[in-house]
Amino acid sequence: MSASRRSGTTDELGPDEPEPAREGSDGSDLLAALLDGMDAALCAFDADGTVTHWNREAERILGWSAEEAVGRAGFAGWAVRSADAEEVEARLMSVMDAPGRQVNEFALLTKDGGRVLVRTQSAAVRGPDGKPAGVYCAFSEVHAQIDLERSIALSEALLEDASWGVVLVDADLRPAVVNAHAARALGAGRTSVLGRPLGELLAQGVEELESALTHVLAEGAPPAPAELWVSVRTPEGERRRCWRSGFVRLSSPLAEEPVPLGVGWLFQDVTEARQGEQEASLLRFRAQQLHRAARAAAECEDPAEAATVHLDFALAGFADHALIDRVADGAEGVERVRLVRIAATPSGAPGPSRLAGRAGLPVRYGEGHPAVQCVERVGTVRADVGSMGAEEARAWALARQWPGDAVHALCVVLRSRGRTLGAVTFLRGVGRSAFERSDAMYAEDVAVRIATALDLAGLLGDDR
Repeated sequence: MSASRRSGTTDELGPDEPEPAREGSDGSDLLAALLDGMDAALCAFDADGTVTHWNREAERILGWSAEEAVGRAGFAGWAVRSADAEEVEARLMSVMDAPGRQVNEFALLTKDGGRVLVRTQSAAVRGPDGKPAGVYCAFSEVHAQIDLERSIALSEALLEDASWGVVLVDADLRPAVVNAHAARALGAGRTSVLGRPLGELLAQGVEELESALTHVLAEGAPPAPAELWVSVRTPEGERRRCWRSGFVRLSSPLAEEPVPLGVGWLFQDVTEARQGEQEASLLRFRAQQLHRAARAAAECEDPAEAATVHLDFALAGFADHALIDRVADGAEGVERVRLVRIAATPSGAPGPSRLAGRAGLPVRYGEGHPAVQCVERVGTVRADVGSMGAEEARAWALARQWPGDAVHALCVVLRSRGRTLGAVTFLRGVGRSAFERSDAMYAEDVAVRIATALDLAGLLGDDR
């Protein structure tokens, strides 16, 4: 199939006479081959508007072959409707009198009678004398062009204006492209994160993230988004965040078989929402525990046993150990507060809290002990081991008469009928978070119930 029709005459040759070479035939054949090999639809017109060139892509789009198209006068009557032919021809040929290229959109007719909207780019062809000698026109289906433009616009919008993080991760699981939102979430600049291992950006959660990326590369995108908890390294320290993440596998559209280019990772920060849900769930759980403790304590004949029931229910999900100390008898007029152990959870083994008996021997609390401060100040006191090593932390706990694995303490005053009668201490071990304000509020509710039960049992000391 020829991309153009060449004009000329053929002389009758004798049997021994070689066929003379046509001038420029090699150039015409090369031009025809180049036009046919291009992905764009191409056609050309001479100065009179006659079609002189028509390539294979133009045939694919409209269905007219080069033999059917070349030599026709414009598009009238075959490639455009007769009513539109004059306008189309005028717009195409007007480029001969104008500099540069012109872009137009036309509705053309296919050979089978259908209509297809195309976008054309046309420019004038100059002759040896520099004057316009014709027009060449490249065209493509508009929907394909629009799809391409939309894809480019979407990519640019995601990487510039999106209100969620977008990271293109290569096959080695390293960021190749990062948008502004993702860079802020990772606590670094857009260029500084490129090519770095994810472990340098995240302190925790990197294993789960890399596992998800590896799965997407091998199996494809998961059916639903995943929520990943990570700790981001920043100059100010680590930040705990929850990212709702979606993943898509990226493959080359130019290869015959899918070639993985990496993973598109899109995420949105939902930390505040998830923390709010967790706090609400925690409040509901603690309210239920207080209610269950009240019901269980109501079944106890001994008020002292009811106090330990309240303590045991409070420990669930809240602390690892708990201690109850009362003010020692005859403490009035004494310069420093003395406390006597009433009940405690067993140290080193799980089990219910146990009453310590009525011996009344003071606990050897040193000066400034958190439980003593709690009674003296009539308020809540928190203590923390800080950044000590394991051995120093154990010594810190034992020096305060606490189990050796305690690293966080919360001491709450026991009051009943307007009197300060003692303190209850909640302890958390290694791996647990420090006590917060919301924890103190819950502990104070528990302390009120414990103080009431112990007061009824007569196990609390004199007025303070």
